[in-house]
Amino acid sequence: MENKAKVSLRVYPNASRNEVVGLAGEVWRVRVAAPPVKGKANRELLAFLSKCLGVPRGALALVRGQTSRNKVIAVAGLSHEELFERLRRISQGGQ
Repeated sequence: MENKAKVSLRVYPNASRNEVVGLAGEVWRVRVAAPPVKGKANRELLAFLSKCLGVPRGALALVRGQTSRNKVIAVAGLSHEELFERLRRISQGGQ
């Protein structure tokens, strides 16, 4: 059975750069440089997470929050623990 982890995100579009800011409760805060227009921020978010997490773009899926800042992303190929550990390292500048 393939691992598939889900993570809750709060996305801040129109940022100066793409970055994982940190964890607030159980929600990861992520800034993306793209504006929230016609799905640009969502595409930028998924491309950024793909690069940072070291998984193919096709392994990521936007499960919930297409038009909201609050999103749920599913990541195939990683366990929940692996996903949170990679996000933690990224948020601390360990890309």
